[in-house]
Amino acid sequence: MSRGTAERTLTSVGTGDAVEGARGSAEREQREATEREGEVSRLWHITLSVSGAEAPLAEVRRGLEQLAHDHPFLLTSRYANDHAEIRYWEEARDLHDAAAVALRLWGEHRSSARLPPWEIVGLEVIDRGTYHQRIAEGYGPLPATPVGVHPF
Repeated sequence: MSRGTAERTLTSVGTGDAVEGARGSAEREQREATEREGEVSRLWHITLSVSGAEAPLAEVRRGLEQLAHDHPFLLTSRYANDHAEIRYWEEARDLHDAAAVALRLWGEHRSSARLPPWEIVGLEVIDRGTYHQRIAEGYGPLPATPVGVHPF
């Protein structure tokens, strides 16, 4: 199947018990350090898109499930054999910090989660207010369903 010429079948991976605000120790330590310095953290909705050479769907799914297990703050992952989209909330001081963390996510966890060697091809970072405004106005990504496998 060549990219852009054939329709792709896409599915998504939920995160099971994921809850907004769950963080690993590194994220928690950074948040506490930020609070000590008097800076205010905000929540940012991240959509990270990756793409590359085709990989077996079972391997892509397993890698995304491992990433969700390792990082329970992930809301949902949608995937095909040559691209994926990851959506989650990130706590950061400003958009620049949230984007920097998001841009490192795929590469830093490629080995541990055995993710495909894809490149980041898209990134959207919006604040919580903008996310909720989009939903209220009827456009933007629908809230993620964190359980089971869903069509893209």
